[in-house]
Amino acid sequence: MINRTPFKIAIASGKGGTGKTTLATNLAACIAEQQEVVLVDLDVEEPNSGLFFEGRLLHSEDNLKMIPQWDESKCTLCGLCPKLCNFHAIIQLGPSILVFPELCHSCYACSELCPAGALPMIPRAIGKLNHFQNGRLHHIESRLNVGEEQAVASIAKSKKYAADKLPYVNVHLYDSPPGTSCPVVEAIKDADFVILVTEPTPFGLHDLTLAVETTHKLEKSFGVVINRDGLGNNEVIRYCQAENIPVLARIPNNRRIAELYSAGRLIYPEFPEIREALKDILDYCLSAERSRP
Repeated sequence: MINRTPFKIAIASGKGGTGKTTLATNLAACIAEQQEVVLVDLDVEEPNSGLFFEGRLLHSEDNLKMIPQWDESKCTLCGLCPKLCNFHAIIQLGPSILVFPELCHSCYACSELCPAGALPMIPRAIGKLNHFQNGRLHHIESRLNVGEEQAVASIAKSKKYAADKLPYVNVHLYDSPPGTSCPVVEAIKDADFVILVTEPTPFGLHDLTLAVETTHKLEKSFGVVINRDGLGNNEVIRYCQAENIPVLARIPNNRRIAELYSAGRLIYPEFPEIREALKDILDYCLSAERSRP
């Protein structure tokens, strides 16, 4: 592989439970047999990639969000800050200004535009970032504290940490959150290739179409992996054929695979066909890497 900026592969889907983490962890471990790889768990509300690896903790730090703190001694109660906040994180009740940290998006508008300088921004811990290493595999995980609702800041920080600390590792894998909302957009917006994981069911097809639309909007190269193949029907295959979407692999609907996953174990060591499928997926992604300018 060409030694330059890391090639970033995001594993995403339109819904939860399709097998993103199954694919991400097995692909990472398979790559790590030959070279260093970074797996970044960006499902910060429920990260579970770490269930499949026992790594040595190299680094841990708080994830912080900047929020305004009301300085009553400076405030003139001009009423500007509630009008400025598009997220209703600040309200005025009589002679008091109330800040709701959970609603704040750290846009700094209230702080920068307060004529009295009465809303300085202060850091607030919203979760933790941990960096583990297991042989050639680097595993980075961010986890939101209970009750926190905004994942985007932690996702952005996790990607930046990987880029800053491990730029020499050629492949970075992003285990993305489910869905098509802001956290997913943040997770895949700077990926070089996106793998969309789906299942051959009506729900899988519906949410795959949403994920495909999102990926198209972001102008990303992508392919599809069908998990639990043999379950449901062939509508996902027909859709991919009609839309000229490459199907990178089909992982069978197999009870033993489910047992291994439920026990926190990798599946490809017991299934040679899965190992070959992972190699095919990586080869396809790397063909996209070679076409990068």
